[in-house]
Parts: sequence; C-alpha cells; structure tokens
Amino acid sequence: MEKKLPNSTKVVVIGGGVVGCSVAYHLAKFGWKDTILLERDQLTSGTTWHAAGLVSQLGPTAAITKIRKYTLDLYKKLEKEVNHSAGLRLNGALSIAQNKGRWQELQRQATTAQLYDVDVRILDKNQIKKDYPIINTDEVIGGILMPGDGAADPSGVTHMLAKAARKEGAQIFEKSPVDEILTKNGKISGVKVNGQEIECEYIVLASGMWSRQIGEKAGVSIPLYPAEHFYIITEPIENLSKTLPVIRDFDNRTYIKEDAGKILVGIFEGNSIPAWDKTNKVPEDFSFGEFQENFEHFEPYLASAIKRFPVLESAGIRKFFSGPESFTPDTNTLLGEVPEVKNFFVCCGLNSIGIGSGGGVGKVTAEWLMTGHINEDIFSYDIKRFQKFHSELGFIKKRITETLGDLYGMHWPFKQHKTSRNIKTLPHHDNLKSFGACFGVSGGYERPMWFALDGEKAEYEYSYNYQTWYPSAEYETNNTIKNVGLFDLTPFSKFEIKSDKAHNELQKICTANIKNEPGKCVYTHMLNSDGGIETDLTVVCVDKNHFRIISSAATRERDKFHIKKHLSKNIELKDVTDNLCVFGLFGPKSRDLLKTLSKDNFENDQFRFGFAKFITIDGVKIWTQRLSYVGELGYELYVDLKYTKKIYELLIEKGKDFNLSNCGMHAMDIMRMESGFLHWGHDISPEENQYQSGLTFTISNKKDINFIGKDALQKIESKKIDRRFIMLTLKDSKPGSPLLLHDEPIYFKGKIIGRTTSGNYSFNFKKNLAFGYINNTHSTEELLTSDILIEVEKQKYQAQLIEKPLKQSNFKNI
Repeated sequence: MEKKLPNSTKVVVIGGGVVGCSVAYHLAKFGWKDTILLERDQLTSGTTWHAAGLVSQLGPTAAITKIRKYTLDLYKKLEKEVNHSAGLRLNGALSIAQNKGRWQELQRQATTAQLYDVDVRILDKNQIKKDYPIINTDEVIGGILMPGDGAADPSGVTHMLAKAARKEGAQIFEKSPVDEILTKNGKISGVKVNGQEIECEYIVLASGMWSRQIGEKAGVSIPLYPAEHFYIITEPIENLSKTLPVIRDFDNRTYIKEDAGKILVGIFEGNSIPAWDKTNKVPEDFSFGEFQENFEHFEPYLASAIKRFPVLESAGIRKFFSGPESFTPDTNTLLGEVPEVKNFFVCCGLNSIGIGSGGGVGKVTAEWLMTGHINEDIFSYDIKRFQKFHSELGFIKKRITETLGDLYGMHWPFKQHKTSRNIKTLPHHDNLKSFGACFGVSGGYERPMWFALDGEKAEYEYSYNYQTWYPSAEYETNNTIKNVGLFDLTPFSKFEIKSDKAHNELQKICTANIKNEPGKCVYTHMLNSDGGIETDLTVVCVDKNHFRIISSAATRERDKFHIKKHLSKNIELKDVTDNLCVFGLFGPKSRDLLKTLSKDNFENDQFRFGFAKFITIDGVKIWTQRLSYVGELGYELYVDLKYTKKIYELLIEKGKDFNLSNCGMHAMDIMRMESGFLHWGHDISPEENQYQSGLTFTISNKKDINFIGKDALQKIESKKIDRRFIMLTLKDSKPGSPLLLHDEPIYFKGKIIGRTTSGNYSFNFKKNLAFGYINNTHSTEELLTSDILIEVEKQKYQAQLIEKPLKQSNFKNI
C-alpha cells in the first residue's frame, strides 16, 4: 500500500542521497520523530549512486576529523543495529609523495593525526615497494598509510541509513519532488510536493547538485556547481590482492582502489569541466545518469596512472564513467542555517567526500537545527562564510574548474585561488598595485597581503619553509614600530543600528558593558547559550542611540546573521561594509602624520585610546577611531567610498616625510601575535569560552542584564577550566625553520597536552611564535621550568612558555 504524504510535519529533508538519509536518521534518533524525507526519484539517484565510496578519518581541522571519524564509527555500528551491510572494506589508504613539498604536507598530516588518535604510519619508498609491489616507486619519496581507512558501498550505506531512519520513526517518500519551498514572513512555512502543500517548521536542503538552483528559486544563495567527474574500471586483473589499500597518487592527481578483482582509477584534475555548460542547469529528471565518454580529457591522467601502476598497461577497460559531482568555491561542505530565510538549513556541497563524511555532517546538521548553534569550530563548513556573489554563475562556474583539482593539489599555506578574481576591488586598487601589492582575497575583496621590495615580483612562491614574502613582512613590521605603517582595513565587516532601543539590545547580546556615549569604542564578544564565543567585535557609539559594529572580514554574513537573530523585531541592522573604506595608520609617527593632514586635536588628553570622533582632512569629514590591532599608537580612518582614492593619495604624499610604508595582512597578523591579540576562527570560536581563552576582561560584571550566555558563564566560572590558552616561542628560532601554522601537537613530559592554533615568525623579536591550548593539568611554574615541545613534520622542537606578549608597548597611554 502506497504511503500518503502528511499534511504537516516538523522537518522536511529534501534529497535522498547519503547526506539526506543521514540527516533524517539523526533528527529522529535525537528525538524529532516528526521528520519526513522527500526524494524526487529514488534513493541514491543523484550523485550518491556513482560515488567511489572512499572513507578517510583525517580531515584538515579537529572538527572535520571528528566528523569523519564519527562517520566511520556510525557505519560500523549501524551495520549491526539494523542488519544491513554498508559494504565496508577497510584495507587502509596509502598516500604517496614524489616531491619535497608533498612529502612535507603528508608528514604534517601524520603529525596532526596524533592529536585525534588516528593511526598513521610513515613508510619510506623501500617499505612501500616491499608491501605494495604494484607501485612503481622510482620517483616516490615516501608515503603515509592509514590502516583504518578504506571504502564503503555508497548504495549500501544510504539504504542502511534510510532503514535506520525509518526504525527511529522518520518517514521517507520517493517519487516526491519538491515543486516549491514555501515561506511566510521570512520563515519556512512548508513545501509543495506534487501539487500538495505540507506545512513544516524547518527544511534541510540536502539535494546535492540541484541545491543551487532550488535555493535560487527561494531567494537563497547556495554556492556550488557540478563538474564532470571521471573514473574507469578495468577488466579483471589476475592475482590482484583483495586487501590492496586505496592508493592516492596526489602528485599525478589519480587514485586507485581494488573493485571486485578489478581496479578503479579515478582523477581529480587541475582543470575540470563544468557540467551542463550550455544550459547552466541540472535537469530535474537526471537520475542514475552519465555523460558521454571524454577519453581525450582522461588520457593524460591514465598515462600517469599506468606509469605509477604498470599492471594497468595490459588491463582492458570495462567501464569508462563520466558523471556530475558538485563542488564549492573552497572545496569545503555547506552546512547550517542560511541568512536569507529563517529555519532553512543546508547540508550539501560535499565535494566528492559524501560517503566519508555523510554520517558526521548529518549529525552536526541535526544538532545545529535542534539547538540553534554548534559548540565546535565548524566555520570552514558554515554556508555563511560566503556572500551572495559566490553563487552567481559567472563566479562559481569558473571557480569549480579549479576547486575540483584542489582536492589533490598542494594545500600550501597562504595559497590563493587563481580563478574568479578581482570581483571586488578597492577604489585605490591600481595605486596599491603600483606600489607592488600582492593581493589575496579577504571578505570577497582584493586586499594587499604584502608589498614587493626593490622590483621583486608581487607573486607568491609557495613553500612549507621560508616564505619569499618574509623580507617584505620584515620591512613592514619593522617600519611600523619605528615610523608608520598604512594598512588597508576596508574588508572589515561593518553594521549599524539606529534606535532608541539599540543600546538595550546590544547589552542583551554583548558580554561587555556597551556605552551609549558618543565616540566610545568597546571590544566585546557575543556568545551562544552555552558560553561559546560566536562573534569577536568592536561596538562603537557614533552618536546617541546610533551604534556601529565592526568585525572580521571573513565573518561578515555569519556575524550579521547572529546579531539579527537576537535583535528584537522592528530593530533594523544595516550592513554598511561596502560604503566605507578603512585605512589603518599605525606606528609612533601616526599622530604626527595626522597633524599635518588635519587641524583637529590628536593629543592623548583630547583623543584617548578606545575613543572615536569625526576629523576633517582636505574638506572631507572622516570618522576616526583610536584603536590598534598591531600594538602600536594608531588610528582607523573610515572614509566615504567616493573620497577614498583622494585620501589614500594624500596619506601617501604626506607620509613620505614620516617614512610611511604600505603594509599587508601578513605584517598585521605577525604584529597582532606579538601583541598577544587573539583571532576568531583560529584562536577563539564557539568551541572556546572566555575563561579558557583568557579573555574574561570582555565580560562585564557591572551590568545586571542577563545577556546571552551569562548563565553558562557563571557555571563555567564555578568550575576549574579543562584547557587554557598559552603563548609559546621556539628556543632555536629561524624564519621558516620550522614554519609554524596551526594544529601542531604540543608535548610535555612525553605526552601530547594540546595543539597550536596560530603560528608566525616575529622579525621584530627574532622569534618563532605560537598560540595554542593545553590541558589545564600543569601549573605555569611547572611549564616554565620543564621542556615543552612542538612537533612539526614529525620533528620535535624545544619551546618555552611566555607569560606576557612579546610586545609590551604603552601605546594606549601615549
């Protein structure tokens, strides 16, 4: 008997692939039984059915590694619970390297794996040849083996999750395409399916490559697009080991796995082909579909695979597969609530890692939907890391030609994408370029990362050691502490609230005591109900009942969403990010420079640190804040867009008398670490609270208002914290030797006690500097008197705890 669609439900999950079935299972498992899943055709009929099914435990961050480890553990558990095979074949996975950079990358992965109890073994080329004679190791340096990895059957996993979801009470309906997503007052109200309306409170869009066009109909930006993805399956190969691990030959962009006595060869090429290039639309009826063979595109990669695995040379090809797989602008998944419509969640954009991550992203999505937040650093997966332009066809189609290849390309530190660039440029972009700016993308803007010296090329040369931009960063940081540096801060996120209720509203969502005093700037956080740090920002009172909120460039949509979510009705938050350019003038001569440009009073008794006011430069009224993220006397100038180029040129011209230098973001990041300033997304996130991070000064005990997270903070304060923030330097410090980044294990007395969150080389203090968190089981005195080690690329380096920032300047009182 055919099941009848209900008239109403709490949650509708759209999409019956591995991800949608996982979401439905977890929602029902966690107690929301009133969940239905709608599949337009049959389960797995989109991209799940043709997935290679690889599963890997280690991810690029702690949160993503947890997602992947949980996924594999879930599949093992559910196989027994619901008596359905996931087709797990955990023969391990071997990644090999044939050049120094890749070998360093793999060694870093092996080092990071120790933080998460992932079994990783390092093999030299002789061991690889002995254990896996199928590999031609002539050009191989070494590899890393993860014995617990392998592959699963995509169909088996999906139907197992569906069976588990039904067992928990969720309902699944095939042949039920969603014609329309219904909203009311900016909030999800239901869906229309085959002409029938179903009322619901929430939807989760898990419709893979269709997600972008479904979202577009509902006014929602979902930045992904499908590319053509290729693999071949050979004829049966005699005596092929059934325990062969998945082998990833990253440098040749190929992987192989044993497939029922045959070999599957897949590729992640550097220049992919967007699917449906003429229509720009995924057909609604594309089920279990394939594209025409394109052997010409595949052949060079097959030639490389044959060279690496000579057994392929005499093997016939049984199946040539080409099908669609969707990719995002940065090769990371899209999770969370969208900013445009309340209670509209996404779980899509898995970038060929759907089987290996499906269980974990389903769990995270269910928790996020049920609690309204996530107490983990999952920003790299949050859809709100993107802006609306990221889903526009002109941007996304070009970008995915590159990002498919990013999966197997080098994951260099500080790497910048080449496609879809110069989307948002500054009014003075050409001026910056003429001074040798090397641009990176920040908040969508082209922003100077560093400035080339003496006619050098303003281009990155990527490395895991000494950075070619170090001489520039050394000059820029040195000149800022001696003279004055000009930093472009335009991409800062900037929002405004004007209302007689604005002050009270901000008091409810900020931990600090916000002052309704024109010109007063307050550094603060906003928390979730569990005390996790959701935003890191400055609130400025421009005028009575008129406030400007300033936060990081990367978190624009996320911070805006969080603030709006907690504002009362009829309180408007206006995004003014693109209306104002911002210049940072920092250094001991910054005040003297401003005095030559403006008749306003900049003396300390008239313009104190933490205050702001309007000044006038050449007839232009400019809001100016005395703040500094680099630990020097300094000012932030907020300039109307139409005057920006003029003011920039004036600053440069007058700055010649004060040895002004243009400075980039690398210099700023180095100097903020010298000053002990933490960065949201690296050093703080919803995973940390202010007691762990040592930022309790941002909590006001003066105001008696019950701000969000206050109750949780009181509970946290009453107990001993489990981990704490520390600063470290290496005893033997040389630039780039080693290159400290993040997620390097911290050792004490032979055991891992924590991990780094930020790393940099300070040219002003000639020190390798690292921030991180450690288990709060050792006293400061103990840590100061015993050896601490930081491990990088499987080598341990002696480090020492520093109790105060390297820079101890008195810039606030000058």
